Amino acid sequence: MGSMVVCMATRKVTVTIPEELLDEIRADAAERGISAYVAEALQLKHDRDKLVELVDWLQEEYGPVTDEEHAAALAEIDEIDAEHARRRTPGGNEAAA
Repeated sequence: MGSMVVCMATRKVTVTIPEELLDEIRADAAERGISAYVAEALQLKHDRDKLVELVDWLQEEYGPVTDEEHAAALAEIDEIDAEHARRRTPGGNEAAA
């Protein structure tokens, strides 16, 4: 999967991170660098928080998801995953995408 380059203004901040976690992040970040790693992690956290807000709002408006709806959604995700796997497989329908 390719990376998407996004240009935006940046600002330097100081954060405190537990030493053991920082050691692991340094190893994982490698050539990307800690700033890029942390920025990506914060973006993912922010996006997840926004999704949680949306789910909360939807549940307030329309009620909680039923077990049947949840099962149907998981089945649909499985179908989508299977289709993606078929398209990535040599001889699959990759050209039909």
